[in-house]
Amino acid sequence: MTPAVIGIDLGGTNCRAALVGTGGRIGEIRRRPTEMVRGYDAWLAELVAGLEELLRQGEGLGLKVAAVGMGAPGLISGDGTVVASPNLPHLDGRPLAVDLAARLKRPVTVANDANASAWGEALFGAGREFNSFLAVTLGTGVGGGLVLNRRLWLGADGAAGEVGHWTVVPGGRLCGCGNRGCLEQYASARALAVSARERIAAGEASALAAIPAAELTSRQVGEAARRGDALALGVLEEAGGYLGQVLGGVANLLNLDGAVIAGGAVESFDLMQPAILRALRQHAFPVSGRRMSVVPGRLGDEAGILGAAALAGLSEQF
Repeated sequence: MTPAVIGIDLGGTNCRAALVGTGGRIGEIRRRPTEMVRGYDAWLAELVAGLEELLRQGEGLGLKVAAVGMGAPGLISGDGTVVASPNLPHLDGRPLAVDLAARLKRPVTVANDANASAWGEALFGAGREFNSFLAVTLGTGVGGGLVLNRRLWLGADGAAGEVGHWTVVPGGRLCGCGNRGCLEQYASARALAVSARERIAAGEASALAAIPAAELTSRQVGEAARRGDALALGVLEEAGGYLGQVLGGVANLLNLDGAVIAGGAVESFDLMQPAILRALRQHAFPVSGRRMSVVPGRLGDEAGILGAAALAGLSEQF
């Protein structure tokens, strides 16, 4: 049988999983909402049921699934325990890798989702052109993963790269991490909708005002911006400015070759890019600011899946 792994990208909103074979060949991506309203145990049972179905599918295709890799949001310890997950607090303190391995009867690696995405882009996507780069994922939250000299840098406690919790507005919006004014509260996909709702409530005119506030999404903000809606364009410019501010600080600290922007909000990257670059150049030393290229990710949903699969211990096959 042909060796394979299962790669899982667990996000704050959706969970995606797929069989990954040699050469990084990826099968059909299965998606399901990340719902934990009934608690950790019920969620885990549903996840395992879906993964067992994938295992059976793999066997039918002649694949021997030797391991499972997952990218999950939050601070993940070396043994795959979720130390803290601001966007999925039901996972806090849970030995996720051990729990999954016991049920699936296979080795399981759990890593931070942004680190998995960064490693996927490093091996197969936009990160291939950089020796050292920061990957920033704009999804439900804002994740970050560092690749230094073609190695994933996790830090002493596995907590490196958490740019989403870099303070950009002192005393600003309350973040799930307990801090106020984090980048995550102003540049994530969810934050774009929040910013738009706040501007509408303050009286700014926009076609988005016709959408019920509870139903407004970042995608709708991006679509309105492409139609020239001034409020939507302002939201994206503000978010890009905050992101560029953080990238400027990162450039000064690490003098990286580039930054790869991925996640749900990347659909609007071209509209945000001018503001990102202006703020980056404003906040970085000239030599570091010029060095850092800012590019969109190339892998979409596949980045975290491929990265998690590679981190599962079979990276030599990719």
